[in-house]
Amino acid sequence: MKRFGLALDLKDDPHLIEEYIRHHKNVWPEVVKSIRDSGIRNMEIYQAGTRLFMLIEADDYFSFEQKEEMDRRNGKVQEWEQLMDRYQQRLPFAKSGEKWVLMNKIFSL
Repeated sequence: MKRFGLALDLKDDPHLIEEYIRHHKNVWPEVVKSIRDSGIRNMEIYQAGTRLFMLIEADDYFSFEQKEEMDRRNGKVQEWEQLMDRYQQRLPFAKSGEKWVLMNKIFSL
């Protein structure tokens, strides 16, 4: 099993943050299916102010490149991502086109 931590910011607007959280209480079934079909077995998103942290646990065969390709071909996932863009703000050090930034694990107990 693979584990990944990713970070992203939300726009600094309490109303938009509230809407973003509300959307994540009812993620579209097609999006959930796409996540599972990619090999992700568990995904959690945590929020502190405008900062988001995503924890992913995935099968050994999971790859971000394969997930990105699957997402590109899925109209509902693309629609969801466009909707989420209303709320999300890229981290200042994110690469061009990068949304969620993969974090480096620096400690493990």
